[in-house]
Order: sequence, then C-alpha cells, then structure tokens
Amino acid sequence: MVRFERKVIIDRLQQMKRDRVPIIGGGAGTGLSAKCEEQGGIDLIVIYNSGRYRMAGRGSLSGLMAYGNANDVVMEMAHEILPVVKNTPVLAGVNGTDPFCIFDKFLGDLKDLGFAGVQNFPTVGLIDGTFRANLEETGMSYGLEVDMIVAAHQLDMLTTPYVFCEDNATAMAKAGADIIVCHLGLTTGGSIGAETSLKLEDCPAMVDAWAEAALKVNKDVMVLVHGGPVSSPEDASFVLNRTSNCHGFYGASSMERLPTEQALTEQTRKFKAVTF
Repeated sequence: MVRFERKVIIDRLQQMKRDRVPIIGGGAGTGLSAKCEEQGGIDLIVIYNSGRYRMAGRGSLSGLMAYGNANDVVMEMAHEILPVVKNTPVLAGVNGTDPFCIFDKFLGDLKDLGFAGVQNFPTVGLIDGTFRANLEETGMSYGLEVDMIVAAHQLDMLTTPYVFCEDNATAMAKAGADIIVCHLGLTTGGSIGAETSLKLEDCPAMVDAWAEAALKVNKDVMVLVHGGPVSSPEDASFVLNRTSNCHGFYGASSMERLPTEQALTEQTRKFKAVTF
C-alpha cells in the first residue's frame, strides 16, 4: 500500500474539482469491497464499523449501537483492508465521542498504520430528538467530533467529516476539514435500506446551503453528497447537475451493499434457472 501525503491528495482532488470531474469516495466493509472499488477507479476509500455490520446483512445504523467498540473494530478491519489497497488513499471512521479513547495516540496510531485521513463515524449527527439533546447535555456532543477533526488536521491527515446542517458545515470548515460530506440520512433501497427519507428533488438546495456555509469559511473546501435518497449513480448525477457547489459523491451502502445484493441475487437466480 502506498502511503499518501495529505497535500498530494488535496492537490489531485482540487484539480478534479477545477476540471469538473466528480470526486467519488466509498465505504468498504470487507477487503473484497475495497479491492473492487479500487479496480473501479474510486478516489477515496473509507472504512468504519458500519461497513462490517452492513456486509453482515445488518442495517448501517448498527454502527451507532452498542454492538462493539467502533474504534477497535476499525483497527481490526485495517488488517483486512489496508494490505489489499494498492494505490488509493484509505481513511478511518473515528468515533470522536468515545470518552475512553486517548485521541492523540489513537490518531497517531492510525496514521502510522497507513491511514491517510479520518471521517467522523459513528456520529451523533444521525441522532435527533430528546436523546440527541441528552447526549449533548451529558458530554457526548457533535462538538467532540469537531475536536477530533481539529486534532487529525494538526497531524496533517486528510479530513472528510459528515455534516448534517449549515452550523455543522461551518464548524467543520473552521476545524480545518478538507472535504465536507453532506449526510442526507440513512441510504434507501435494498433489503435493509431506509424507507423514511428526504425527497431527492429537495436535496440539491439543501446541499448547496450547507456547502455555502462551509465555503464562507474556506473557499477551497470540497463538498460531497452522501446518503438518503441518493443511492444510485443516476441519483448522484441528479444532485451533481442541480447544485452549484457539490464536487462529488460518497457512497457506503450504495457503493457496496446494494451492488452486492443485486449481483448475488441475480447470479443465484441464473444458476437456479440452469436445467438438464
């Protein structure tokens, strides 16, 4: 695996931005997913605990539940995924609200292992209502995820945080985020996808508003769209062609779960159709 410097990655992605070539990132829950994504020409690969649960047939929100230590799971997955990725920057999903993590050491360990950067996942940004308010009140806030991005930026790691509103976008841009990923909710479609979601036609305006908030802080920040009803290449094209400041797409379920479900199901049907 090639080790990438942050500046080299940013220079390449900024050139893509100038050339109007969409930046495509994707989550990988297995070594095979990462290998196939790289063969497909992906620009960034991110691994986090939801990928493991997702490819085990569970919903991606498993990553927010108490089914395992998220940061430990990422370190375990690293040994499966990092060795098979040859020429693509790999980022780690980091649980920035973990009160038992010594982040200076943990982020340094990730960088030493070969990770080029980080993303904030699991994230309390996906939680709303009274539960979210109580998390914020009891020291498990989105602000800690912002602090984690600050720490990673100071280590010269690429940072690509999820944001869920204009205030998040502003905070993450101030933290030094290189790429803002506009998270539109749990991805729809397939056997374990969300059914409750935004309407696709409402997404471009939302993405542009969040992008504008980040660009007011840093005119060079890059913006990607992720999740919700944006679950296919056609959906991504719809958003990218109706926004002023969206520079690409980041897929997780849409990049590995949905294609796997479709391919395995169809291949099995073809085998079952074989006759004597």
